[in-house]
Amino acid sequence: MVEQYLTFQKFSDQAMATELAELLKANNIDYIIENTSGFDTTFINSEANKEYRVKLKKEDFEKANTLLLQITMKQLDNVEKDYYLFDFTDEELIEIVTRSDEWGQFDYLLAQRLLKERGKEINPELAETLRKQRIKELAKPEESQMTWIYAGYAMAIVGGLLSVFIGWHLMTHKKTLPTGDRVYGYSASDRKHGNRIFILGIIFFVIWVVGRAIVSSND
Repeated sequence: MVEQYLTFQKFSDQAMATELAELLKANNIDYIIENTSGFDTTFINSEANKEYRVKLKKEDFEKANTLLLQITMKQLDNVEKDYYLFDFTDEELIEIVTRSDEWGQFDYLLAQRLLKERGKEINPELAETLRKQRIKELAKPEESQMTWIYAGYAMAIVGGLLSVFIGWHLMTHKKTLPTGDRVYGYSASDRKHGNRIFILGIIFFVIWVVGRAIVSSND
């Protein structure tokens, strides 16, 4: 079932997604590639936000991460000296280590190596602590979606079907952490608003449809 698969990595380039997929296949890791425009609070699909998502089963995340780690470690020995990270300051390299999910494994490992060469090594224990702190940060709900909450209520009252989708999104949206765990994207308060908007949207839409039918039958 597709529901068993969670987003492991996202790409804007299909070739990069395919390259990762071939590597996973060669190592007997089950996967799917999903071509999606994504769903965000703009509710607009366009080529600009097209994504190729490589998805794995949660139990395969650790195996896939270990595989990529082994490959990346070998690549570090062949990195060219004009690679852009060599020009980064210590503070910028530390930020990469702290926010590794935004940079990719190669840059993450190279940043650690460069810091070590500069006498500012981040030992494995500290790196693991930073990783756990980052996971906690990523697990936090996004900022309150009051603009869409107000819009959802307003559209629900006038019978707008879009309010149903707004409510459903606020109520059910989840995000996948680097560990493969899934957490709600919005706070409990926003999810409650989403539930109310969803229900109100359905009620008022039904009222609007019935009302239109009655008016039409009287014409």
